[in-house]
Amino acid sequence: MRQGQTRTGAKPVTPPFSPVLLLGMALQPVRPALLQPLFDAMLRVIRRRHPDILERMADYSDKAVCIDPVDLPFVILLEPNPDAPALTVRRAVDPAEVAATIHGPLEMLIALAEGKVDGDALFFSRRLVIEGDTEVVVALRNAIDGAGIDLIEDISAELGPLARPFRSAAGAAIGLMGRMRDDFETLRNALIAPAVKDVHSQDSRITQLETELKQLRKAARRGGAA
Repeated sequence: MRQGQTRTGAKPVTPPFSPVLLLGMALQPVRPALLQPLFDAMLRVIRRRHPDILERMADYSDKAVCIDPVDLPFVILLEPNPDAPALTVRRAVDPAEVAATIHGPLEMLIALAEGKVDGDALFFSRRLVIEGDTEVVVALRNAIDGAGIDLIEDISAELGPLARPFRSAAGAAIGLMGRMRDDFETLRNALIAPAVKDVHSQDSRITQLETELKQLRKAARRGGAA
C-alpha cells in the first residue's frame, strides 16, 4: 500500500500483471508535478467537449473523488465544481479530503470513463472497489454515461494538423499494448501453471489420505467391538 493512501473499508484491488504495472514501476521516481500539465490539458479538453459532465455534478460540487489506478504510483484527485474543476495528480490523499475513492486498474478506469464496460458488473465482481460515499460515485458514473467520451478522438480534435499523426501513433501504441498484454498473460500462465498443478496434486493426495484414515478408523472400531 502506498503511504497515506486511502484504504478504509474495502479490500484494495490487486494490480494485474500487465504492461501498465511495468509502466507504474518506471514512473515511481517521477514527481507528480511533472505529470500535472498532462492532466490539466485533459481537463481543458473535457470542459470544452463535454461540459455537461461537470454540470451534472453540480449537486456534488464540494465532493472530491479520489481515482486510484492501482497499477500506477499515484492517485488523481477530481474536484467536480463546475465553476472551478480540478484534476490533480498526487502521491496519495488524506481520507478526510475526499467523499469517495475508486480503486481499479488503469485500463478498467479508462474503459469505465469511455462507457465501454458495465460499471455495475465491475463493482460487483470487485474488479473496481469503492470506498466512501457511493452516492457521489453513482452521480459521477451517471454524469459520464452517454457523454461519448473517447480520449483519443477528444485529444485529436484539439491538435489540428497533428490530429492524424496522433491517431496513428495512438493506434500503434494501443496495438502494442494489446500484444504485450497477451504476452504477459501467456507468461503469467506459464509461471503459475506448475504451482497450480502441484496444489491440485497435493489436494488429491490429501483427499486420498483422509479416505484411507477414515477406513482405518472404521476397521479399528469394528475390531474393538469384536
